[in-house]
Amino acid sequence: MEHTSFGDQRNATFSLTEEDHTLANALRFTLNQDPRVMFCGYSIPHPSEARVNIRVQTTGDPAREVLKDACQDLMQMCQHVRSTFDNAVADFKKGSSRE
Repeated sequence: MEHTSFGDQRNATFSLTEEDHTLANALRFTLNQDPRVMFCGYSIPHPSEARVNIRVQTTGDPAREVLKDACQDLMQMCQHVRSTFDNAVADFKKGSSRE
C-alpha cells in the first residue's frame, strides 16, 4: 500500500505487509545508495504486527519508481550472491572429491 502526498509524487510512504527488518533494512540500504534519494527510512509500527513502513523522499523522480528500481537492484544483488555461493560450493565439492 502506498501513501503519498496529493500532487507530490517525490515523497511517499509504502506499507509492506508480512515483512520485517530483513527486507526493510536491505531496501533502506539499497535506496540510500541511489543518488535520487534524499531520505529513506523505515519503521515497524508494532512488534506484533508483521508490517513495515518505508518512507522515501526523492530529488525529483517519483518515489514509486525509485522504490521499484531499488527492489530490482536488490534482486540482482541477491542473485549475484546466490550465484557466487553456488559456484563456491561446486568448486569445494570438486576439490574435496579429488582427495
